[in-house]
Amino acid sequence: MISLRDVAMRANVAVSTASAALNGTRPVAAETKRRIESAAQELGYRPNVLARGLVSKRTRILALHYPAPASGFGLTEMQFATGAAAAASELGYHLLLSPENADPLEELRYLTGTGLLDGVLLMEVRLDDERVELLTGENVPFALIGRTRRPEKLWFADIDFGRLGADVVGHLTGLGHRAIAFINHTSAAYAGEYGPVVRIGQEIAASAKEAGLSYADGFGADTAEQGRAALHALLESHPETTAVAVSSDQAVVGVLEAVEERGWHVPADLTVVLVLTSAQVAAMFRPQITTLEPPSLELGRRGAQMLIEQLSDDAAGPPDGGELVPCRLVIGGSSAAPRTKGAHA
Repeated sequence: MISLRDVAMRANVAVSTASAALNGTRPVAAETKRRIESAAQELGYRPNVLARGLVSKRTRILALHYPAPASGFGLTEMQFATGAAAAASELGYHLLLSPENADPLEELRYLTGTGLLDGVLLMEVRLDDERVELLTGENVPFALIGRTRRPEKLWFADIDFGRLGADVVGHLTGLGHRAIAFINHTSAAYAGEYGPVVRIGQEIAASAKEAGLSYADGFGADTAEQGRAALHALLESHPETTAVAVSSDQAVVGVLEAVEERGWHVPADLTVVLVLTSAQVAAMFRPQITTLEPPSLELGRRGAQMLIEQLSDDAAGPPDGGELVPCRLVIGGSSAAPRTKGAHA
């Protein structure tokens, strides 16, 4: 194994000088530093993170803490992690992925107690998230991809849900729809007051009310079978509906099945829009589903950058109001004007 002493010998400098150049603990002449870095690269030297951390009080390791979905991460969720990891790497940090277990707070206490982390990036944030209170109490730097109910003094980057609601309703009213509905995630997601689930429902409802639309919600689905049942129940109670927005890309499979079972077609008889699904996933359906694509890569990158900003010696406070990023409307073949103005024949 290549040691720091080997690098120092190759560069013809003292070990202390090689350490200072590679760890940044004191200034080293530019030419000497280049010679040391070149020697380290030639030898394939990798610094001991723990030893460097003892000197600099920085390990340059961050953790991304998130709930592990039972069905595993999909493409949309992985883009958040990919964006965060890329931004961390560009700034000289390593990002450790840490899925929650049965006791996420205990796991977080363990991680922060090891002394290996410079900070934590929280994902899948709840409106009242105990992880925020824990990290604040332990004085551990952290940032959020998402936001709590009262995020005023927190570092966070989140979706602009107000804009999302307006974009969903604006797209549908622009096509001439006057009776729309929303199938959100199931009550299991609401139980933890998962921020996006609550905010999506609130903002689409508010925009529909402002536009004077006939609007139906209160239907939840996270699986294909639930989506199928939800659409049948929705149309039985609200037959005037000509367009439906759906939160889950798994549930929309069942929604499309239910449309077919009724002898209908998308979009001739029902316009279908996905909310917070990547365009790549939406393109797998036939017809391609119109989607409000979340800015996953950008939010992941910005969350990591915010966390690292806090670690600088001249860090300012969090930006007022955090950072809200809009989704992108990607129109597919599932959008069309309603066949009739009122109920289906």
